[in-house]
Amino acid sequence: MDGRGILLDALRFHGHKCWASVAGVRAGLAALRALEVRRSGGTQLYGIVEIGEDHGGMCFGDGVQYATGCTFGKGNIRKLAVGKLAFTLIDKDTNRAVRVSYKPTLQKRISGSAFMTKRGLGIMPDDIPEAEQMEVVDLIWDAPEQDVLTVGAPFQYQGHWYPEVMGFVSCASCGELVAKAYLRVVGDKLTCIPCSGYER
Repeated sequence: MDGRGILLDALRFHGHKCWASVAGVRAGLAALRALEVRRSGGTQLYGIVEIGEDHGGMCFGDGVQYATGCTFGKGNIRKLAVGKLAFTLIDKDTNRAVRVSYKPTLQKRISGSAFMTKRGLGIMPDDIPEAEQMEVVDLIWDAPEQDVLTVGAPFQYQGHWYPEVMGFVSCASCGELVAKAYLRVVGDKLTCIPCSGYER
């Protein structure tokens, strides 16, 4: 798939067109290139995205997920809640890692765009004219990488990995399926966490 195809697929995955998701796609692609690895179909790659919660740039995380294949559903990405548009990608086979962060170089132009002005007024992205959405998308997508990202040098990640626990068991109390790692023992029964009375 060509670059524009990747971009358009990523925007469909994200659900709307915005600059932060595009920055995330570019960060993810840059990280893959820096580590010389392919997009993760399984869990061989692991990501740490620094976006946190409750701010307008969290869309960065969807771009990273699409580009790298590290997804919350597969459990091979997590949030480090520091409110930054930055991401570390780790190859679990070698523990080689790279951190990529978004540069503020284009933020004045983005902040002054019709798209961001309308977002600031509470207008939802899909209610903003397509041309205004694409203005900020193309600004980030078409800019030279050195104007958009800081790609760090690869380094050795100091972490270890637990094997995946496969399989599900029905909770003895409610009957719903529970991943084995989340079963709790209550008397002689295996139950889910909510039925067990435990917090975790």
